[in-house]
Amino acid sequence: MLLNDKDVKPNLFPLTLTRSVADLRVGILTIREKWESFLGKPALLTSELESFPGEAFIISGNIVPSRPFIDSLVKSDNAYSDSPAWDTVKIIQYPWHIFMWNDWAIRQDYDLITKGKASAPIPSSVQTVNPENIFIEEGAVLSHCIINASGGPVYIGRNAEIMEGALVRGPAAICEGAVVKMGARIYGATTIGPYCTVGGEIKNSVLFGYSNKAHDGYLGDSVIGEWCNLGAGASTSNVKNNAAEVKAWSQTLKEYIPVGLKCGIIMGDYSRSAINTSFNTGSVIGVCANVFGEGLTAGFIPSFTWGKGERYAFDKALMHIDNWKKMKNSRLTEKEKRQLKLIFEQSL
Repeated sequence: MLLNDKDVKPNLFPLTLTRSVADLRVGILTIREKWESFLGKPALLTSELESFPGEAFIISGNIVPSRPFIDSLVKSDNAYSDSPAWDTVKIIQYPWHIFMWNDWAIRQDYDLITKGKASAPIPSSVQTVNPENIFIEEGAVLSHCIINASGGPVYIGRNAEIMEGALVRGPAAICEGAVVKMGARIYGATTIGPYCTVGGEIKNSVLFGYSNKAHDGYLGDSVIGEWCNLGAGASTSNVKNNAAEVKAWSQTLKEYIPVGLKCGIIMGDYSRSAINTSFNTGSVIGVCANVFGEGLTAGFIPSFTWGKGERYAFDKALMHIDNWKKMKNSRLTEKEKRQLKLIFEQSL
């Protein structure tokens, strides 16, 4: 099985500036991890291979598989159907499809991950609704919080922490090593990716990993990349105040296109905002933008933007990214630096 994202990658800007389409997180797992879990073997990208057999089965990397789809697709180890059950999958064509279909994806992944496994016990101090729809991995820490799984399952990953007073309503995923701070309100369908730290109010959003929205403020109908930070009090507008259709920036078409009635922000990796930032409805923020300034943000903020439109000096940007990564016991790699240099040069 080979996953091809060449044709669809530009439409998923800015999230795919730093990753393949197959490595987008929707639900609990990335698209690639879903394929590997279903098939029981590695799912390679065509871009990872110099060449591949002519008879290799290639499928678009933006297809989010399901169990019925896999059952209809795979005939044997080396044979695939010409007419699988396409009505049982979701296809991520634009970045906002990630939060639009996150409810469906969490439910699919929850069944996939927990099948045949037993949850760790729910601590006695934790109040629950529908505890049979709550799965806790070993090492997770929960104390005096409320988890309501009546609207959908709640998955709590290994070594995650949900602090006292936090409220979590499913469907929701708190992934490995993530921290939900005191008094946080997490509505479905939300994914808190690995090693993220969150607080305040979050609804129908996906944080990929290692990102922070640690304080009060609202995040709704949004997708946040890796290594991002939203300052205290930062909030997104996810509905226009005239209830009109939201439009978001398409880098491919170089124009704003219709999204639907709700869209908060789409934020690329390594971007950050100052305290009390007010994000405009449907804002698209590129990679490594440092967002600050008075008033609502622009609808589109290019990569390596400093403040309201100045250019972020590349060496300074790398230093700041590395500072943030050190806070989570990580460092910028040479490969990441080369990737960021290319993004910087292409965004001139």
